[in-house]
Amino acid sequence: MAADSQTRAPAAARGGPPPPTVITWIALAFMTTSSVASLRAAPTMAVYGLAAVFLYVVPAIVFLLPTSLVSAELASGWSGGVYRWVAEGISKPAGFLAVWCQFAMTLFYYPSLLAYVASTFAYVVNPALASNGLYTAIVIVVLYWTGVWVSSQGTKAVAGLSSMGLVIGTLIPGALLVLLGMVFLGQGNASAAPMDAEHLLPAWTGIASLVLIVNNFLSYAGMEMNAVHVSSLKEPSREFPRSMFLAIGLVLAIFILPALAISWVIPADALSLTAGVMQAFDAFFAHFSIQWLTPIVGLMLIAASLGGMLTWLAGPSRGLLVVAREEGYLPPFLQRLNVHGVQQNILVTQGFLTTVIALLYAFIPEVSSAYWIFSVMTTQVYLIMYLLLFVAAVKLRRRAPDHPRGYRVPALTLVCTVGFVASLAALFIGFVPPAQFSSGNGLVYVAIVGGGLLLIGLVAPFAFYASRKPSWRTATVDTTAGEAT
Repeated sequence: MAADSQTRAPAAARGGPPPPTVITWIALAFMTTSSVASLRAAPTMAVYGLAAVFLYVVPAIVFLLPTSLVSAELASGWSGGVYRWVAEGISKPAGFLAVWCQFAMTLFYYPSLLAYVASTFAYVVNPALASNGLYTAIVIVVLYWTGVWVSSQGTKAVAGLSSMGLVIGTLIPGALLVLLGMVFLGQGNASAAPMDAEHLLPAWTGIASLVLIVNNFLSYAGMEMNAVHVSSLKEPSREFPRSMFLAIGLVLAIFILPALAISWVIPADALSLTAGVMQAFDAFFAHFSIQWLTPIVGLMLIAASLGGMLTWLAGPSRGLLVVAREEGYLPPFLQRLNVHGVQQNILVTQGFLTTVIALLYAFIPEVSSAYWIFSVMTTQVYLIMYLLLFVAAVKLRRRAPDHPRGYRVPALTLVCTVGFVASLAALFIGFVPPAQFSSGNGLVYVAIVGGGLLLIGLVAPFAFYASRKPSWRTATVDTTAGEAT
């Protein structure tokens, strides 16, 4: 170790480039776990009881694994993220569509995330508010605009909050939930959901009985962002697959075990898709006469969610900004930076759209139905990006087989085919109303989901692309200093 530091010291003294950052495959696995795993989706699968295991494992095999491996190859060969990968593999317009979908999914993601925060906070102040649409809408609007203000200041404080989120808001509450559940069953109490072998697979009552699996695709989404670290491994070809399999195991444990614990105490027909986590904690704490812990756990979950929101708030919009300024895909108004170097106009415009979506929570009678609709919209828009990603990966392997890559996916065409078919199937299944959609009007559901997908995912980017002008190409962004050059 001493010899190694002595070897690198002269280079640093001469002002040469610093040695490349090296991370272990275990560290990468933990990074991936912290950015993907969350307790927010647990109530969604808890309604299936033991079948939640099946409904989590299948998407992991056909979606999580392909996206992880394919993104690793692309990240190790081409810098610039999703836009560059799809632009090189297919075309620049397709690249813009991909990065737009990565950004546009947040229009639906933040309302659904903040609806979860609102229902969780309700258990701290007044549980009856968890099903109140007006209350949920107000919380979404207030918290989102507060997040926009914080992000526009260029603050670095949110980084620490986000890094602690995995432990404070996921691992500790998740472990506590599972531990209480095991003690609950160990005392001889009956599980609210059957835990026998006959219920390993979801009961077939038509295609609607499997619709909730679509939400699991979004639970695993985001692996393309973590893949950029593949070049920081010492031996990417060996260590990255090892890292991904460890991360998949950790993510599955965080997703599956709390979902099962919730199903042990809350019957499926009484479970709220937004407040299910707190419902389970409240039931456990009441059983063990420690209900004073309910607000503490609620605040832990809220802190983690808000930290994640602040971290993601400016990320996708920053990627869209860089592409827009290089290629002229957005008007100058949306490309302007504030004094802190933050794309405030994009955030504010996004905020107005988010406010409109939030208000729908006040008009859709059942908050769980609204939550599910916006979760599906998020998935639908994001899946377009993944479809383009798989196509681009195959084309790049054929067009540039000798292009340097730090990692190559074995049987790439097969892996991409599996991921593409799974993504396409999820896209179509998303139009089928789930059993939890209370209005009973399937046409309304399809119109809302399809309209959101068409307008936000396709019409909007096409309109920007069709309206582009050479004068919209501005200077590139210095992302380190946060200033335009």
